[in-house]
Amino acid sequence: MSTPLTVDQGVREMILLMPRLMARSKRMPIPEELKDFALTPRHLSLLALLVYDEEATVKELAAGLQVASTTVSLVVGDLSRQGILERREDEADRRRTIVTIAVEHRAAVESWLAAGADSWHTVLQPLTPEERGVVVGALLAYERESMAATGQPD
Repeated sequence: MSTPLTVDQGVREMILLMPRLMARSKRMPIPEELKDFALTPRHLSLLALLVYDEEATVKELAAGLQVASTTVSLVVGDLSRQGILERREDEADRRRTIVTIAVEHRAAVESWLAAGADSWHTVLQPLTPEERGVVVGALLAYERESMAATGQPD
């Protein structure tokens, strides 16, 4: 497996690694079918939730993205006007609006996510569920701590 690291060695490796990971994620090529839509990483996060969950309400998307419902509502409105997302009333509760990726764009969105998702599958597959929990937990804790250290709200 991996070589044991001291805390300082681990910090050094992560400090060097994080900018490379961010740069790679920003360079993920947008599929040709989606290039005219001016999509950004914030769109990718929302679309990723919809790829995995199939459909969601604005409130559920906001909870998953850990942002305000008004922010998600603006993004959903923008992507709906462009035809990337579809909105429909919830048959069980007409006050709720269900959001899905438009059928004609689903394959392109999935291909946009595929490189990252496939890489994570390769990395996480050999780990035990507990080890996966440690990896995800460490990244979530890093996010929380870096936000606190820079005075950013949750």
